[in-house]
Amino acid sequence: MRFGSRVRMLRASCGLTQQQVADRTGVSVSYISKVENDRLHFGDYPSEKFIHKLAGELEADEDELLLLADKVPASIRKRIRQRPELFRKLAKLDRKSLDAVESSLNRAKP
Repeated sequence: MRFGSRVRMLRASCGLTQQQVADRTGVSVSYISKVENDRLHFGDYPSEKFIHKLAGELEADEDELLLLADKVPASIRKRIRQRPELFRKLAKLDRKSLDAVESSLNRAKP
């Protein structure tokens, strides 16, 4: 799913108009429209600060929105800095191997 599509879905599920989201996040309605339709130019991409506000207004998972916007959440960035070699190894795994790691992690949850 793309960032704009997810924003549109979340906005609709909250029963908000683009104008309401724009007012609540301090941007123009045309910006919200561009976000939802994936029509942003390079310099217009949403900032982490905007995504934080947007997540709050749409009662959404901020990390999910950050990742959809190709931004790495601070909590993940911190872990990557702590263990960069581990993340390099994970990045090289194929889908099947990643699925196995995920399955193992899910079993290990308390």
